[in-house]
Amino acid sequence: MSARFEDISSPPPARLALFAYGFRPFFLAAGLHAVAAVTSWLIVLRTGARPQGLGDPVAWHAHEMLFGFAAAAIAGFLLTAVPNWTGERGFAGGRLMALAGLWLAGRLALNPLAPLPAVPAAIIDLAFFPSLAALVLPSIIKARTKRNYVLVLLLGFLTVAGALYHLDRLNLLAGAWTHGKALGIGMVLLMVSLIGGRIVPSFTSSALRRIGRPVEIAPFGWVDRAALAGIVLMVVADMVQPDGILPGIAALVAAIAHGLRLSRWHGLKTLGQPILWVLHLAYAWIPVGLLLKAAWLLVGIGLGQAWTHAITAGAFATMILAVMSRAALGHTGRDIVAARPTVATYLLLTLAAGVRVAAPVLPDPMLAHAIAGTCWLAAFGLYLLVYAPILVLPRADGRPG
Repeated sequence: MSARFEDISSPPPARLALFAYGFRPFFLAAGLHAVAAVTSWLIVLRTGARPQGLGDPVAWHAHEMLFGFAAAAIAGFLLTAVPNWTGERGFAGGRLMALAGLWLAGRLALNPLAPLPAVPAAIIDLAFFPSLAALVLPSIIKARTKRNYVLVLLLGFLTVAGALYHLDRLNLLAGAWTHGKALGIGMVLLMVSLIGGRIVPSFTSSALRRIGRPVEIAPFGWVDRAALAGIVLMVVADMVQPDGILPGIAALVAAIAHGLRLSRWHGLKTLGQPILWVLHLAYAWIPVGLLLKAAWLLVGIGLGQAWTHAITAGAFATMILAVMSRAALGHTGRDIVAARPTVATYLLLTLAAGVRVAAPVLPDPMLAHAIAGTCWLAAFGLYLLVYAPILVLPRADGRPG
């Protein structure tokens, strides 16, 4: 994403600017939900409590990480990136408030303390991604940029994944969430791969050029296509043969392709710039997670059980934190430089993901879960401490947006 926008439909700078641009409410919501949802989950793990009305708490936890935390980050990114890609005005004001309110309504409908009855909760929760798609699609159509249509398509598949969760919860389709979770993780993984494949090499080459260390990064080619195709094949295999050999083979192929893809982006040359290396680190979790999945499904290696958390807590969360911290700085008129507290959030989240992935082979897995959860909460708590004022208050340079 570009660091600045010239033409946006927001009012003159005011005391509060939470709804002055698409990234603001949703990047704040992602941070808040990351803390609230994991706190709830740690309480469930510690006490064994089973919240009434939500069914399987493990399923709820997975659903909220995808359709609460990740969904907010996806919305914030698309509502900020689409205007930049298409040249349209930014999303602000009433439409943004309504969409943010719909996301919040979904979280309240499924909150562990007093969830709504299952049917209205499902309707509210499932309305978010179609509403987001309806908001960004006109701009994408007007710009006639065909490659961006796939992002709207992925929002549709995410809606299907969410519907499978609710069908399972309503006892209308037993075991549906097994497929829904695989589809949801696969679609977010594909989205992270698509967007990461655009921004990581772009930001890297631009930054290295500015400091007099220009590099050549190959344009989108067969390696990139193979990496994306590998994920698609894996998701299809997951639908056909959950936890079987076919998705294991697809995961192995995809892991190799993503590793090759990442190796072409000169990540080692970014080690002096945390705002850059964190993007490479986030993407590196993708081949790691896929290799773990292949190891578990094909060979039965115990550590491979944690492949889901390598993908979600590793790749998804780290990429989300990297993009949110970068975009919040750039789009509020600040230098795009990760200060020490921001670097601390990167390190804490990396520690959280690493410990959680290692948990199956550690002597006390429950202690590992607690340590990982505490590091996660520290990372996103610190993120909120630093970035909540940036997201809520007007731009530092006095410009609208």
